Amino acid sequence: MKFSEYWLREWVNPAFLDRNELLNQITMAGLEVVDVKPVADMFHGVVVGQIIQCSPHSKIDKVYSNIINIGNERLLKINCSAPNCKKGLKVVVAPLDTVFFKKFNIKLHNEISEGMLCSFSELGILNYHISNIIELPDDAPIGANIRNYLNLDDNSIEISIPYNRPDCLSIIGIARDVAVLNNLSLKTSLVELVKATIHDTISIHVNDTNACPRYLGRIIKHINVNTKTPLWICEKLRRCGDLSTNPILNIINYVLLEFGQPIHVFDLDQINGGITVRMAKETEKITLVDNTEIALNSDTLIVADRNKVLSIGGILVGKDSYISHTTQNILLESAFFNPLSIIGCSRCYGLYTNSSQRYERGVDSELQYKAMERVTNLLLNICGGKAGPIIDKTDIQSLPQRIVITLRREKLNNLIGCNITDKIIMTILVGLGCDINVGIDQWKVTVPSWRFDLKIEEDLIEEIIRIYGYDKIPATPIKANLIMTQHLETNLSLKRVKNLLVDKGYQEAITYSFVDPKIQKLLHFNAKALILPNPISNNMSVMRLSLWTGLLNAVVYNYKRQQGCIRLFETGLRFTPNVQAEFGISQDFVISGIMSGNCYEEHWDLTFRPVDFYDLKGDLESLLSLTGQLESFVFRAKQHPALHPGQSAAIYLYDECIGFIGTIHPRLAHELNINRHTIMFELLWNKISNRILPRACEVSRFPSNRRDIAVVVDENVAAADIILECKKIAKDQLVDIKLFDIYRGKSICKGNKSFAISLILQDNKRTLEEKEIVAIVNNCIVALKERFQATLRN
Repeated sequence: MKFSEYWLREWVNPAFLDRNELLNQITMAGLEVVDVKPVADMFHGVVVGQIIQCSPHSKIDKVYSNIINIGNERLLKINCSAPNCKKGLKVVVAPLDTVFFKKFNIKLHNEISEGMLCSFSELGILNYHISNIIELPDDAPIGANIRNYLNLDDNSIEISIPYNRPDCLSIIGIARDVAVLNNLSLKTSLVELVKATIHDTISIHVNDTNACPRYLGRIIKHINVNTKTPLWICEKLRRCGDLSTNPILNIINYVLLEFGQPIHVFDLDQINGGITVRMAKETEKITLVDNTEIALNSDTLIVADRNKVLSIGGILVGKDSYISHTTQNILLESAFFNPLSIIGCSRCYGLYTNSSQRYERGVDSELQYKAMERVTNLLLNICGGKAGPIIDKTDIQSLPQRIVITLRREKLNNLIGCNITDKIIMTILVGLGCDINVGIDQWKVTVPSWRFDLKIEEDLIEEIIRIYGYDKIPATPIKANLIMTQHLETNLSLKRVKNLLVDKGYQEAITYSFVDPKIQKLLHFNAKALILPNPISNNMSVMRLSLWTGLLNAVVYNYKRQQGCIRLFETGLRFTPNVQAEFGISQDFVISGIMSGNCYEEHWDLTFRPVDFYDLKGDLESLLSLTGQLESFVFRAKQHPALHPGQSAAIYLYDECIGFIGTIHPRLAHELNINRHTIMFELLWNKISNRILPRACEVSRFPSNRRDIAVVVDENVAAADIILECKKIAKDQLVDIKLFDIYRGKSICKGNKSFAISLILQDNKRTLEEKEIVAIVNNCIVALKERFQATLRN
């Protein structure tokens, strides 16, 4: 939000504060000042003059010889080539003794003048659409210092407005804060009511009163759109960065900046019949002023006549009803649109306007009449014309009601930590525009209509301390009861897991919870994601279904920056649709990891090798071993839409699927342009956050015995199932079992494979006899044959 310091001080002027003190006060109140610029360059001696005589130069074409009165006894002779020189014109004159910010040339075709007639650019005043000499109003006093006359000792201030403070997107809104901060009164904004001089009206229908509870219209006829905007309006708009060449647009922008109420204007002669405020139909389109055609969604609020769409409600007017230099009759619109009906439309269509910025955040629902009267007054005084009555379509029940909040003294003192007197609290709340009913140790506070952010007791307390000043709160030690919580050894610390991954060369990533729907669709093409109603951008418009989306983006980002060895992990929430969950969304805390590229950094003693499935599986098993129950986790081949169909597995704990691991799907790798081996995993944290405490076991004094067997099984049989079956048969006497070879090839039928397994047998109380060992091994072979049709390999 840009505004003029002078304009602000017109509404409230803390004269005891200089510019820097005022800006610091505004920043400390939560409205951060981001830029300050003088409205004109430094110069002295430039005055108001009047052209007494103007005639074409006798020797030089397109040059005028002028006699100028600047209030002295002696008249000045000044040559000027500006085409708008004319007798009687009040102008800006720089005599020979002027001190300018830069050297100025008074020679014109070797003819020396006694000064110069100035344009805006020559005064260092930019952002004007006029290159001719400045034309001052007829009542400008001759000889007056131009800096004083145009208030050029002013500053253009830009502040960052918090999203929850739309009331500060206006001069009056900022002035309210300055007034209450300095315990001053705000200038009364009395607006003269316009008496209708014609009886012309237009039919207005509002189909959706929830989206548009109030719509005011007014016809003004025989208006002159080619008149000049008064200099005082031009200067204020220029200092706010909103100056236009059209006087009507300048006037509605002036009121927008002054009050914060958007006003739209239509060319009345381009409207067929009455107008209707409604939702768009699927087939409807609107053509913008720049000839861009937009297809409208069915949830877009529009203003339309019988034949066409006139405007997107609360955002902008279309080309078909936009005013032009031939416009004579206009329809003014001053409406209250529900923020929920406007929010997101700007981003959906890529249309960002001053109106949408305000309507999306919320506009004062009691401001429409005042703004309409203010605009009408200015239009009639500047552009002429005759105004009709205000056409009012208001549904009182749908308008937002002022909220009543109970503020308790006890709650106030507890949160702030000190006692602020009742008088100060009352002064602050009244200064903020609240109505107050005083009770015993509490206040019933009715929030003003322009403060959408004040909803609960804590909001009022925040406002009180903001105005009172955080720096005035005394520094006192906190008094609190400390509770020593018991640390359970069975709880697995997330920090411990993160440290393990970091020790293995991973780096923690933090990615956005809202992601690109197109990329997420590649990972989860059958799943529906939660769509954000008001996204930051189109490529961040849905909530993530897994952390993989963000991690893959991070991999792509790092590859583009010549990183060849990538290991990342992330912890956070994923958001999956679930009709049984609160609000229909499950928010699961998960831990995910990804590795891509080379297995290790380039090294003279290490052979280059890309990462593979088992590199990540090994790291994941190290992570799972922290739970103290690694043997309870089972990896089973299972497909996932984001993973390679032949290189993916589900991770089970007690027959419950708790995650996935696998190489990314070739289709996904192609779409993301990832041409290196990439493997990733994701686990539900709450399923692994409890660990089993290790138990001390006696080391057997008796020898162990190893027996190796090689069994041929079907290709679809998992090694983990073979191992589990052997453990079940051998029981406690099987102290270890390892898969040490997988073979496919000669002597093995197609569709089969061979597993070579070592069985380590031992008893804690005695030495096992050979016949016992043989019996255990044979029992395992029989069990494998019965369950998996396994055969011993020759």
